[in-house]
Amino acid sequence: HCHFEFDLCGWKQDENDDFDWNLRTSSTSKLGTGPATDHTLQEPSGHYIFIKSSFFQLPGQKARISSPVLSRRNKNCKIIFYYHMYGAHVGSLIVYQRTTLKRERILLNLTGNQGNFWQRKALILAGNGNEDFQVVFEGIAGKGPKDGIALDDLTFSREC
Repeated sequence: HCHFEFDLCGWKQDENDDFDWNLRTSSTSKLGTGPATDHTLQEPSGHYIFIKSSFFQLPGQKARISSPVLSRRNKNCKIIFYYHMYGAHVGSLIVYQRTTLKRERILLNLTGNQGNFWQRKALILAGNGNEDFQVVFEGIAGKGPKDGIALDDLTFSREC
C-alpha cells in the first residue's frame, strides 16, 4: 500500500519518459490545479503524486511510474487506486501491465475531464505464468496549464 505521505514506497520513475510524477500536497499547489485534498487524509497537507500540463511539458509528453516487480505466479491479484483528473484540457491516464521483457498490456485508458473528485478503480492483474511483471501508470500532458492528473492510495490486494 502506498499513500505517498513519506515517499514513493518503491514505485520508480521511468528513465525513458519525458518528465516525472511529483509528490505534492494541495496546500503547496496554486489554486485551480489538482485536488483540494489528498485521498488518504482528506486534508490539504496530505500527499499524492501529480502531473500537470505546463509550459515545460508539451501536450502528449509522458510521465511514467512503475511498481515493484510482482511474481508471475499471482492469482486473483488486483491493484486498487484513486485518481483525480480534472480540467477542460486534462490529458490521459493509461495503466499498463508490463512484463520483465517489456511487453505491455493496457489495463485502463482514460482521457479528459473525469470530475473534480477522487475516484476509486480496481484492476485485475493476470499473471500469465511466464514472466514477472509490474504495473505502470502513464500520465500524458494535456493542453491546459491548470489541468492535471493525481494518483493516491495505490494498493495491491492480499493475493498479490
